[in-house]
Amino acid sequence: MNKLNWMICAPMLLALCTAANAASTMRCGNTLVSLNDRTVQVEQKCGAPASKAQTGYERSGPINRRVELPIEEWVYGPSNGMSQYLKFVGSRLVQIESSRN
Repeated sequence: MNKLNWMICAPMLLALCTAANAASTMRCGNTLVSLNDRTVQVEQKCGAPASKAQTGYERSGPINRRVELPIEEWVYGPSNGMSQYLKFVGSRLVQIESSRN
């Protein structure tokens, strides 16, 4: 890759990395919520969500010891026109999505 191509690609790669990082955390006041946080930690940092819904179950573990983990979706906001959607599997935060209303 020549120098000109690198100068064009580097900012795009940096932007992609930043966008991926933004989806792995959520700001609540002056604290951050991160993937793999527990529901209790999120509620302590952010307070009660605007809504909670149990959306199903996910099976986990070896075939002879399957465990069903509850899947929940929490919604925070809208705040300044933005809503945050948090997905928990077995009380662990696995996904953070944002949507402008």
